[in-house]
Amino acid sequence: MSKLNVDQKTIYDLFSDRKTNFLIPDYQRPYAWDEDHCQTLWDDIFLFAFPNNNYEEFIESDEYFLGTIVTYKNDSEQSEVIDGQQRLTTLMLLMRAFYDKFANMQDKNSKLTRERIEKCIWKTDLFGAADKNILKINSEVATDNDKEEFLELLRSGLLKQGGKSQYTFNYQFFQKKIDEFLQSYPSYFPHLPARILSNCILLPIEAESQDTALRIFSTLNDRGLPLSDADIFKAQFYKYYSDLGKKDEFISEWKTLEEITSTTFKPLAGTPMDELFIRYMYFLRAKERNKNSTTEALRKFYERNKYRYLKQDDTLSELKTLALFWKSVSAQDEDRFSKNVLKKLFVLNYAPNGMWQHITSVYFLQNKDGEGKLEEEKFARFLNKITAFIFAYSVANPGVNALRTPVYDEMIQIIDGNEVTFSKYKFNKLQVRSFFENYAFTNPRSATRSMITWHAFTFPEQQLLDINENFHLEHIYSKKLQEIENGLKKKENLDSLGNKILLEESINIKASDYRFEDKKKIYSGEQRRGKNKNASRIAEIIKLSECDKFEEEQIIQRKTLILDKFFEFLQSENLLD
Repeated sequence: MSKLNVDQKTIYDLFSDRKTNFLIPDYQRPYAWDEDHCQTLWDDIFLFAFPNNNYEEFIESDEYFLGTIVTYKNDSEQSEVIDGQQRLTTLMLLMRAFYDKFANMQDKNSKLTRERIEKCIWKTDLFGAADKNILKINSEVATDNDKEEFLELLRSGLLKQGGKSQYTFNYQFFQKKIDEFLQSYPSYFPHLPARILSNCILLPIEAESQDTALRIFSTLNDRGLPLSDADIFKAQFYKYYSDLGKKDEFISEWKTLEEITSTTFKPLAGTPMDELFIRYMYFLRAKERNKNSTTEALRKFYERNKYRYLKQDDTLSELKTLALFWKSVSAQDEDRFSKNVLKKLFVLNYAPNGMWQHITSVYFLQNKDGEGKLEEEKFARFLNKITAFIFAYSVANPGVNALRTPVYDEMIQIIDGNEVTFSKYKFNKLQVRSFFENYAFTNPRSATRSMITWHAFTFPEQQLLDINENFHLEHIYSKKLQEIENGLKKKENLDSLGNKILLEESINIKASDYRFEDKKKIYSGEQRRGKNKNASRIAEIIKLSECDKFEEEQIIQRKTLILDKFFEFLQSENLLD
């Protein structure tokens, strides 16, 4: 069992210990606490130290818990900070701001408090004298361009001229708060920092290894900014490449990956880097021939066998290649993909779930050539197949969990060098048609947008649309008109596929409540309203605008047309029994 040293300590006891030697390592995130974090910290400790703004209400035996600090002793006997970096850094800035205010104060309490703070910021010799050249904390964060500004600020207390780092802003914030406090409580000024030092508690947890420290961290809920899964993977990479003597090379590559993912991925949960590791995980699972529909948590998957996947020479390069592929998809890169493929990728961007991204990642990594490119025709066939299957499956078997079994099977087929067919999961034509006929295609359902987007691109003249532009689902026969006139005999036809069309956000806002004869003029750009001065770029809308009317009969006819087209698509992809 791993050994832990856990013993709650006051800020003074922890920071003034002669052995204290904190290191914020390369792989940590840059300092990120802003004024809101500092305001919360200040309010909390002030309310604790001066209850109800009254010096005398403080109870000397009371303690205020500020949180945990998770570290491990590295080979240089430094306490490498795994968790608590933001808090430690902020407390150092706070103490330095107090220290400077005591410079010209000669009363006994002020001098004693200043000496105590001094022992918390700088190393002391055997007799307790501070060495102003050696700080109790150091930062080597590779991606923090302002770390030297922080360290120099602690050494000198002087703000860098024109400094705009978060260190500078937060230090100035504490200076302002301390000035306000000094004006309000001049006689009791030393008591606030003294109570912070002696009565505010931290829980330092020192593990025997980095791995143990990371596991501890992963179980803690923290007020600060927690490390993501990718940050923990970064620590493993860092250790591996450091052992190979390639630390600087790794740091450079990791920065590049962060830059690529930050502009490419917009995950609902986790960080952009986490999203990259998720997509890569499915490739690794497929290579393991893992069909288990219960997918492990991201961190749990990679920590298996002592992070073996993060200790292989090709992992980092494959991650970068995968990131660049998805960057090209996101940027709709016409140098890499044909217009035909980009249109298919646009449609998949509106897929009912994210499973298409996972199987596409597997397909890319398995089939890319030496330049990281795919064979055009084969890739287009693959995209057609997964579009047809996933879009149909989302209606026939709602929920991403149900989709895992067939998709995981096909991922292994990809690894084996076979084409994706879903041959074991074909749809019964009559049964699945019944599902589609009776499915309520309401706007909140993701399958609705999927089908309407797919249908928009069945028109050969449909141009490629900007993946970053907002498109709405427009009710051609307006909901408002139905409320006023009740013109549809069957109310459910209002939300029929036949009454939905893809439309630019700006045009939809203007057209949504009008009669069809007025909508047509807005669709075509004939009637200009507000910023909307152009015709819609949805090809079907131009054809629709040629119609004289759009009522219940047309809704029913169009629904049949959409479903007929889709089932022809399923038939062409050999997905119907």
